[in-house]
Amino acid sequence: MSSSAPTSGPRFAVLKPEQLNAAQKKTLDSILSGPRAAGDPGAADRLLSGGPFNVWLRSPELGDRLQQVGAFIRYDSSLGLRLNELAILITARFWTSQYEWYAHYPMAMRAGLAPQIADELARGLRPTTMKEDETAVYDFCMQLHREKQVDDATYGRALALFGEQGVVDLIGVCGYYTAVSMTLNVGRVPLPAGEPLPLAPLSAS
Repeated sequence: MSSSAPTSGPRFAVLKPEQLNAAQKKTLDSILSGPRAAGDPGAADRLLSGGPFNVWLRSPELGDRLQQVGAFIRYDSSLGLRLNELAILITARFWTSQYEWYAHYPMAMRAGLAPQIADELARGLRPTTMKEDETAVYDFCMQLHREKQVDDATYGRALALFGEQGVVDLIGVCGYYTAVSMTLNVGRVPLPAGEPLPLAPLSAS
């Protein structure tokens, strides 16, 4: 697998709200009108200083489409927060996306995911204490990422637990957070100053 850390600094300078052109401002306003801002007066600077949005504003129409998908995945998925955050952590670990893991680990803890599950995921291990629904999510996401497909048994278990909408939402969270992880990795988006990298490199298998 790839190395755990960027080889140099960020590739995209952090934009300030006053620097944005009309299309970029429209996209930022769209983001701020949604649930990510949550009444936070500093949301614009917060969202531009970390995560994918500062990069996506370089292509503001694409960025707006992506953030709308992301808002559904984060806040309206039929999977519920605990399973959604598990799928996000699985995707972040697969891509060794340091910022994604840094941002979503505390969200996963607040959503009720057991710390042992996340800690074993971070080490590249199959978690040993998963519930039935967590096992179904893990198997589906890992097989989809690794094999680019899921077999009938894995699909059937997910379908039985989550229904067709849940299966589609699970595909969606893997796909969206793959795009997020790619953006963060290519952009070399750094963690806040002083924060250690949460993920070690995974050995090739």
